Amino acid sequence: MRILISGASVAGPVLAYWLTRYGFSVTVVERAPALRRTGGHAVDLFRPAMNISEKMGVLPRVEERATGANRMTVHREGARRPVRVDLSKIFSATSDRHVEIMRDDLSEIFYDAARDDVEYIFGDSITAISPDGEVRFENCAPRRFDLVVGADGLHSNVRRLVFGEESRFSAFVGAYLGVLTLPNASGLDGELLMHVGVGRTAGMYGARHLGDARALFLFRSERELGHHHRDVPRQKELLRGAFGGMHPEVDRWLDELDRTPAFYFDSITQLRMDTWSRGRVTLVGDAGYCPGPAVGGSTSLAVVGAYVLAGELARAGGDHERAFPAYERAMAEYVRGSRAAALSAAKTLIPTSRLGVQGLAQGARLISALPAGPSRALLRLTTRSARLHNAMTVDDYPPLPTAAGGRAGADGRELYP
Repeated sequence: MRILISGASVAGPVLAYWLTRYGFSVTVVERAPALRRTGGHAVDLFRPAMNISEKMGVLPRVEERATGANRMTVHREGARRPVRVDLSKIFSATSDRHVEIMRDDLSEIFYDAARDDVEYIFGDSITAISPDGEVRFENCAPRRFDLVVGADGLHSNVRRLVFGEESRFSAFVGAYLGVLTLPNASGLDGELLMHVGVGRTAGMYGARHLGDARALFLFRSERELGHHHRDVPRQKELLRGAFGGMHPEVDRWLDELDRTPAFYFDSITQLRMDTWSRGRVTLVGDAGYCPGPAVGGSTSLAVVGAYVLAGELARAGGDHERAFPAYERAMAEYVRGSRAAALSAAKTLIPTSRLGVQGLAQGARLISALPAGPSRALLRLTTRSARLHNAMTVDDYPPLPTAAGGRAGADGRELYP
């Protein structure tokens, strides 16, 4: 059975890994000419995604590439003294199994896990998908697939082709995110420097295995700003307008915008779809249910979604009419919870008042100062995301070998055509 996946970031390679283990023939098409190494930013893997990474045999590599962030210094706009925070205490209080890792590193690890078993087509994109599974590409000749999966992110091409324009499903959270790569002049290793003001938060961090550092910018906006997600000059202009004059250190980070080798900017937007499957096509990760970049745990959600989709297809013996609804049922509560957690996190990370700025800094300091038990209890009472990401459970979907040595679904049918 032939399955085409669009997108080779996180959800795509994880899905490809599990589908090949269940005996499906998998092709991944990626618009970029090679595996993306665009700088990226730090993302979180919580317990369910960590467990899945362990099942894939890649957990040692994931832990080896962890950022090692363990302390944070928070400068409040207008305040004289910074607040110092023990991040390791907060992380341990948030989840009993958690890793922070650069997104590009994670993508490469998942790609390497099944690269020899998967056909990857780089530098191409899907232009049309017919109801019977014929797929047309920008460059390759048309091919026929039994199923197509969009794992191509918030601005999914597959979703646009099958479900319609993004504006039909997107909900602006009221904030924007920017990330740039810059020299690690301060020699940061496991430390996060933060500047927090009303309606805007900026930070810089480095890690021992990075030759550079990342600056992260979050700011509020009552309305959506006029820009295209590929219009980089306009994005940089908006970022300068939002953060110029916040602090001399932040201004120095902004000075790197004209020299940075890698830059990312986008609205923090949720996707809200009643269903993310239609006919032979389904969506996974941000393409189907992005809770909001940087605030909703979307990377863990994507890993879990890919694992569940592959498992349900195997359980249904490749019958998508059974598997797709089961996949959506299994993920529905997690998706809804992630949306709610993202809205709450955005309010915390980008305070709307001076009281909120003070509360963010002092709350983090209090949690880091308490013993592990009380700090864990306090954090779980005050954050939805901690409860959500630790409570998510997924089924085991063990592959069943056939007598011929291949793979079969749970009903015993061979999954290869």
